[in-house]
Amino acid sequence: MPILTEQIVTDLVARVQEPGGVDNIVSLGWLQGVEIEQDRVAVDLRAGYPIEGIRELVISAVQSALLADSRIAGVSVNLSWRVFAHQVQGDLKPMSEIKNIIAVASGKGGVGKSTTAVNLALALQADGARVGILDADIYGPSIPRMLGISGRPESDGKRIVPQQAHGLQVMSIGFMVEEDTPMIWRGPMVTSALQQLLTETNWKGLDYLVVDLPPGTGDIQLTLAQKVPVSGAVVVTTPQDIALLDARKAVQMFRKVNVTVLGIVENMSTHICGHCGHEEAIFGTGGGEKMSLEYSLPLLGQLPLATRIRSDLDHGTPTLVAELESEISASYRQCARRLASLLARRPRSLELNLPQINLQNR
Repeated sequence: MPILTEQIVTDLVARVQEPGGVDNIVSLGWLQGVEIEQDRVAVDLRAGYPIEGIRELVISAVQSALLADSRIAGVSVNLSWRVFAHQVQGDLKPMSEIKNIIAVASGKGGVGKSTTAVNLALALQADGARVGILDADIYGPSIPRMLGISGRPESDGKRIVPQQAHGLQVMSIGFMVEEDTPMIWRGPMVTSALQQLLTETNWKGLDYLVVDLPPGTGDIQLTLAQKVPVSGAVVVTTPQDIALLDARKAVQMFRKVNVTVLGIVENMSTHICGHCGHEEAIFGTGGGEKMSLEYSLPLLGQLPLATRIRSDLDHGTPTLVAELESEISASYRQCARRLASLLARRPRSLELNLPQINLQNR
């Protein structure tokens, strides 16, 4: 029997698939190093996205894969993760305190886009990331109510300090006006407000900023594409044919302005009865999957329609906060991991990832 080599260990680790994915962790670049001392092996792994929720699962799978070889008597696995800044559209550069901006969009209203944005942000945070959320729906801001926060944000004398809610850094025009005050603004004022909310907020060390866009393909979406460095976009739809018509427009819009669409989220995929738990596809089936095949985009997840989701948001405690270990939360967390994993495969931005070099005269 041949002695253990680094290649043998690498091949054994390559038997472990990324949880929820189709690729093995070696092909994804997780394996950083291998040490062999007689019949004992140590491997160093690093994921490109937050994995606290599945960390022990991966470690256990790697240990099992290695110990399946009779030549290995002991295994040590070190697993860490790091979020990098990824390429954005055109000649734009990532913001210094935000590694990645993720736009959540829909072609039409009423598909649960804001609900999805909030819970995806909280799901990324639950896996260890530093996350912020920007409510870019100037005409109909709903994020403050969903997160249970209100009041004007403070200022440090130069910039606006984001509000804090359930660990998220949050900014919305809804903090500046009363809930029943209509924003009767023309397009240029709206786009100017969006830029101010983004660039004049004192964001701190974010791995991800989730931007909840208004429905449609208008001024705000165009401003985002032209002036905001976006790492990727997510399009939310329901299985219903009418919703899919408008979701297709959102995908085509992002493609025309060179913003990468990371995938599609099918919201309200099934309705879960709050009394008996019966699950029924009241908006049809297969719409999100059909669209993902049509545009060669990943289907990130199929999220349920449940009374619990609505009631939690009405009380300002989203399901990811109210009941982290529930099946509903698990659906959002799987969707968020899939999103983060796909973003981690994108080319990195050299602007924020280069090491800082200090030159000194001696």
